[in-house]
Amino acid sequence: MPGNPRRASAASLRQQHLYEKPKRLRDVPAYIGRVTKGFFARLFYIIALVWEANPAVMILLCFTCLLTGVLPLVGAVISRDLLNAVNEVMISHGVNIGQDLFGSLTGVLSGVAFLLILQLLYRLLNHVMSRLQSMLNSLAGEQVTAHIRLKLMQKAQGVDLASFDDPAFYERLENANREAGMRPVQILYATFSVLSSLISAVGFLILLSTIGWIAPLTILVLAAPSAIVNYVFRNRHFWYMRRHSKERRQMNYYADVVTGKDYAKEMRMMDLSPTFIGKFRATFRVYYRGLKRVVMQEAFWQILSALVSLAAEAAVCFFVAYRTVGGGFGIGDYSLYAGALSSIGSVAGTIIASTATIYEGTLFIENVRTFLSEPVHIVARGPEALTPARHTPHTVSFEGVSFRYPGSDRDVIHRFDCTIRTGERVILVGVNGAGKTTLIKLLTRLYDPTEGRILLDGTDIRDYDPVALRALFGIIFQDFGRYALTVGENIALGNTHCPPDDRRMRQAAEAGDAAGFISDLSDGYDTPLMRWFEENGTELSTGQWQKLSVARAFYADADILILDEPTASLDAMAEQEIYDRIAELSQDKLVLFVSHRLSSATTADRILVLDDGSLVESGTHAELLARQGVYARLFTTQAKHYQTVTDASPESLVDAEPTR
Repeated sequence: MPGNPRRASAASLRQQHLYEKPKRLRDVPAYIGRVTKGFFARLFYIIALVWEANPAVMILLCFTCLLTGVLPLVGAVISRDLLNAVNEVMISHGVNIGQDLFGSLTGVLSGVAFLLILQLLYRLLNHVMSRLQSMLNSLAGEQVTAHIRLKLMQKAQGVDLASFDDPAFYERLENANREAGMRPVQILYATFSVLSSLISAVGFLILLSTIGWIAPLTILVLAAPSAIVNYVFRNRHFWYMRRHSKERRQMNYYADVVTGKDYAKEMRMMDLSPTFIGKFRATFRVYYRGLKRVVMQEAFWQILSALVSLAAEAAVCFFVAYRTVGGGFGIGDYSLYAGALSSIGSVAGTIIASTATIYEGTLFIENVRTFLSEPVHIVARGPEALTPARHTPHTVSFEGVSFRYPGSDRDVIHRFDCTIRTGERVILVGVNGAGKTTLIKLLTRLYDPTEGRILLDGTDIRDYDPVALRALFGIIFQDFGRYALTVGENIALGNTHCPPDDRRMRQAAEAGDAAGFISDLSDGYDTPLMRWFEENGTELSTGQWQKLSVARAFYADADILILDEPTASLDAMAEQEIYDRIAELSQDKLVLFVSHRLSSATTADRILVLDDGSLVESGTHAELLARQGVYARLFTTQAKHYQTVTDASPESLVDAEPTR
């Protein structure tokens, strides 16, 4: 079954095995190999994402990376030659050059002037490249972030609904969403920073090798402790964040409850904010305590390793100064070698910090890969997906259908058998928890049965393309969507596979009894709903939203209408009008209702009574009352309740609710 916790646990165990510390010395090479292979696999995955987002930006980034790596070497050589040239002029012509500036510039200072112009051009180019690289990183970052978010959205749309019943799935979803924003940009910037720094480092090492290999080797060896500290603590940070995903999700939930609009009334009326703020603080204290320990340990070891590296750099600088004073080097050479030493230290620090950032980032980006690789089981079963016929009579058959939710050992639907045909208006009734909504989820293939099968026109629905199958249905769920779009856009969501049609939109609004209140809105069908984005956004009542959802179902032009409590928020008169309209406009459709109000069952062609997931009765209103079974008890109890409250007025039965 999709969403199986054992599957998620197996995936988690595989990833933990990848980074499991070696227990014996002989396991170290294999461990290093696994970590290195995983690192480069994830890094190339990120580079591929950048390429997918925009190949041209990727090419420009590579070019600027190469040039940015070479420019520091060019600048160091120009500075060396300039200093040597100035020193030579000072020694040989220092007394006379100030008498004729123009003559000096074209004579003894011509070489210095040329080098000054080169240095100016170098600094200009360096500035231009820096701004160009910053611009490209910014643009690429935005594009990659949007690209990954789109991939996550598309994946979330295709994931089985059963996955949303699995807490481990929410952890993967939360991790993926969190990393989609900043991590790709960080990794992208750090990767090109490392490549540029490596080019510079190789050049400076070659320059330093002219005074002996001991200097560059000393710096490289003593840079190793800092690198080790970075990688060790990046790994610790990753696993801390991974293991404490639950606390982060809890903090997000508590913050959303306190600040969200849906809970605003209860927060104030029941003074709930202190409770949830207290829970946020308590959870944060637990989460922060461990994170603080990791961060402080990393800072201590980073400072210690930096002291070792700086000591090595100081020793080599002293050696170069000693050679310069002894006459082995010119003043420009000292500047070059001292600058090279300083640059190598800086570059080594950049490489270590950036590769650690990349390493940590690639660990986190694994969350995105894990989510995008979430298996999907609700797909067409055969080698070729079938497409159901449209605008033609249909027959739906349930054959021994049973279903239990993932991780549960109890059937929500048990051995359900039934056949429904176009032209029938069938209503599902039963107390809460009887399995009515679950049955609709199975019919629309949001879930697959645990046992049995569902046939559409004699073919198992698992053989149809799921998207094409669902296009047959015009459906209203109990928890229908309320979208921050215009009124017209909300209705047109009923069929997004065709361009919006204003005429159909108005017909659907009439059919759903929504046209009346829409005409009273400030901008009619162009009125924005909800106050999320627009200042003139309109808040509808629950009943108006429900009428809008009914209009959406009519706009779908579906072959099969499914209405799961379509009138729960409407008054008795509005409810009856909706039922009359549905009866009038759905003569050639298969109509399936779910309702608690048994007054709506009186005119149905057939009533299906569910009790604890099983079909216990089937027939017309009159037949089931005469049988004196479950339906008769529900209907009588409902009637008695309203007779007590309203002194038995006939209209009271319209709003009757069954006893729960």
